[in-house]
Amino acid sequence: MNDVLKKIGELGVVPVVVLEDAKDAAPLARALCQGGLPCAEVTFRTAAAAESIRIMTEQFPDMLIGAGTVLTTEQVDAAVEAGARFIVSPGCNPRIVAYCVEKGIPVTPGCCTPSDIERALEFGLDVVKFFPAEAAGGLKMIKAVAAPYVGVKFMPTGGINPGNVREYLAYDRILACGGSWMVPKDLVKKGDFDKIQELTEEAVQIVKESRGK
Repeated sequence: MNDVLKKIGELGVVPVVVLEDAKDAAPLARALCQGGLPCAEVTFRTAAAAESIRIMTEQFPDMLIGAGTVLTTEQVDAAVEAGARFIVSPGCNPRIVAYCVEKGIPVTPGCCTPSDIERALEFGLDVVKFFPAEAAGGLKMIKAVAAPYVGVKFMPTGGINPGNVREYLAYDRILACGGSWMVPKDLVKKGDFDKIQELTEEAVQIVKESRGK
C-alpha cells in the first residue's frame, strides 16, 4: 500500500466534496484542517473541480487532496496538474486504472462485485472503493466479498453517515470511509464553514471512538 493510502487509513474518513464555485475551496479547506481532517476528495462533477483542487493544494500544502468521480484520462491529467495526489473513480474503468498505474498515481476504483475486485487485482491494487456502499448491500456485502480476497481493503462510499460509519470503521478490512455529511452542499453554499468545522470535529471523534484511540 502506498503512502497516500496509508495516510488515508490513518485519517479514517475522507470528506467527499462537491464545489460549485472555486471561491469556496479555501474556506472549506481551512474548516476541514481546523476540524482535524486535512483531507478531501474533490469530485469532478462540477466545472470548478480542477481550480478548487489547485487552490486547496497551493494554500494548504499539508492537506491530502484527491480527485473523485474521475471518468476520463483527461480528467486524471487535469486533476494531477492541479495538485491532486490520488484519483477515485465510481467504477473500475480499466483504461483509467491502467493510465494511473502506468503514471504512478494512486487510484482507488469503485467496485461492488467480485468481478470488479478481480479486475482491480489484475492491476496490482490492494485498496478499492466500495460503491455505492449502502445501496450495494453495506457492510454485510463487504464482509461477504472480502472473504476470498484476503489482501484487499475497502473504502466504502455512498450512504455513509454518522449513524452507520462506526459500524463500518469497526471492521478491520475497512481502510477508511468516504462521506459528505460533514461537507453538505447547503452549508457550503451558505458559507457556514464554522458548522462544517464542527461537523468535521465530530467525524474525527467518531473515528477515534471506533478505533479505540
